[in-house]
Amino acid sequence: MAAEGRTTADPPSHQGCAISSVRLRLPAQRGELRDRHEDGHRLHHLLWRLGPGVRVCSSAVLGGGIGPRAWILNAQVPGGYPRLDPDRHLAEIAAAEGLTGPGAALMTAADVAAYTTGHDGGVTATVTAGLGVRGWAAAPDTATRAPHRPEDAGAPASPFRPGTVNIVVALPVALSDAALVNAVATATEAKVQALLDAGLDCSGTPTDAVCVAAPEPGQDGGEPFAGPRSTWGARIARAVHTAVLAGARTAP
Repeated sequence: MAAEGRTTADPPSHQGCAISSVRLRLPAQRGELRDRHEDGHRLHHLLWRLGPGVRVCSSAVLGGGIGPRAWILNAQVPGGYPRLDPDRHLAEIAAAEGLTGPGAALMTAADVAAYTTGHDGGVTATVTAGLGVRGWAAAPDTATRAPHRPEDAGAPASPFRPGTVNIVVALPVALSDAALVNAVATATEAKVQALLDAGLDCSGTPTDAVCVAAPEPGQDGGEPFAGPRSTWGARIARAVHTAVLAGARTAP
């Protein structure tokens, strides 16, 4: 969804990370779209202020794994990303937002302001899609390349094509450890299904990432299952499929 209706004036461009609020009054599960100027680039990021009592399972560059998280950040970076310390870069953006405590942060060269969402039975999936560099997960060994080396990004011979699909899923119910891992797998299955339904011959991109956020479980341990035929797994799958399909149909 594009960032229509913004009224905040652009801040002056300068070196560093200048951030201004362009909050769209979206429901909390859909995140908050933010605007910043960094090294002469106008960029966006999505921010979820989760607060206490939420844990996240993710493959995020910063704060990946399973554990309590107070926030999630999905940050746009320039094409041909030159830095070799993405975790530190994301920590700098989080600090500029005044975020404290543990968090999970993703990055992408795709246009974050063009995010898409899917909703099903209380589950919300938010997706940013760049599909310029895509392929099949089980590729020949000769096709394997390190995703963050500068020489791999933005080759001078052709325009940089952003290639990352980031998925953030928010649930209203607690999941067990196993179900959290299962939820990431379910979201990934739904992503692949959506890419195929969009007519793309691929399973994703080399740098795709997933975050699943849910309340911390109580004494009952949380929902035990999140596979695609379980109650909450099916809702995750449908929400992710909706969001990825919409993003894939318009992604560069």
